[in-house]
Amino acid sequence: MSSTPIVVHPPADTGGRRVTVHSHGRDEILGTAYSDHDLVVFLEGAGIHDADSILDDDRWIEWRGGRAHQWSAA
Repeated sequence: MSSTPIVVHPPADTGGRRVTVHSHGRDEILGTAYSDHDLVVFLEGAGIHDADSILDDDRWIEWRGGRAHQWSAA
């Protein structure tokens, strides 16, 4: 389990990254993001205010299997 509440998973071969949030003792899939904008929309939908300000905050978001803000497979 991650110590951060939000995980942006590795880029898929077809592009995009799955986004999960850990809440109430379980992980919930928010969707597949294809851009920072998509990620912000998912986070706002999960109740996170001013979501764009936390994208580079490793206390909130863990970027796995690729660089932060990289949305396509390498």
